[in-house]
Amino acid sequence: MTASEPAGPAVHEQSRARYPDQAGFVERPGARVFYEVYGSGEPAILFLPTWTLVHSRIWKMQIPDFARRHKVITFDPRGNGRSDRPTDVAAYAETEFEADALAVLDATGTDRAVIVSLSMGAHRALLLATEHPERVEGAIFVAPSLPFNASYDRKKALKAFLAPAPNDEGWNKYNATYWRRAYPDFLEFFFGQGFSEAHSTKPREDAVSWGRETDPETLIRSTVRDGLNNREAALERASRVHCPVLVIHGTDDDIRDHADGAELARLTGGQFLSIERGGHFPNVRDPVLVNLAIRDFVRRLGDES
Repeated sequence: MTASEPAGPAVHEQSRARYPDQAGFVERPGARVFYEVYGSGEPAILFLPTWTLVHSRIWKMQIPDFARRHKVITFDPRGNGRSDRPTDVAAYAETEFEADALAVLDATGTDRAVIVSLSMGAHRALLLATEHPERVEGAIFVAPSLPFNASYDRKKALKAFLAPAPNDEGWNKYNATYWRRAYPDFLEFFFGQGFSEAHSTKPREDAVSWGRETDPETLIRSTVRDGLNNREAALERASRVHCPVLVIHGTDDDIRDHADGAELARLTGGQFLSIERGGHFPNVRDPVLVNLAIRDFVRRLGDES
């Protein structure tokens, strides 16, 4: 089921370069998910939500550009923006985000789309590309956050995340206890790491403000959720992607290793764009380069069809 509302700015929101032509909610078990549609034209482009820490405005540097030529669809992740904030950890499983994306495609009358993911969004992008290939025209992964590192131990990492850290220095701030005690400081730290490029004050301020639209308990639930939580699962899933793929990753990404992006491109047989000195959010800090790469990828999809 869907519910529509007039397109326009949310209360207290900054002005936008492009406002949606359509906005509404999809009603799913346990959560209402807010979506927006801009422009028209084929192929449609679905910009997927990333981690619940931010909402769909993380794509604000892409929306006005692509809405001039394409139907552009975004939706807020459950837990942030105008979507609901479920209190059940299971509600944040990657399969729920996958189902949210399908429900949004159905609600907007979109049979197929090019999907674009950022960071944690790579999990749901892989699920869509492998479980619903008939809905995916092509897949673009920006700074994919996937557990390709052989030394990654999910159980060990989760135990450390939930237990009090020995101190509050550096990445020890990525900790449930610390979030409950000093959430604003964690936001400043995390986005300082994410926007490693010089002169990033404005995007850091934007991201921190979006992070304040959720809360520590919701973010904790979205962090301990089920997903592609080990190397074997991620490798197996990536090996089953058969649509065209583009991976974009910055060499100075302090959140997710640049090598992970290269590995995903290799596993999927996709193109790989390495951005010299780029951080974790190249779609925000280097939008012209990223938009041109996406534009060229989408154009070639049309040439090949």
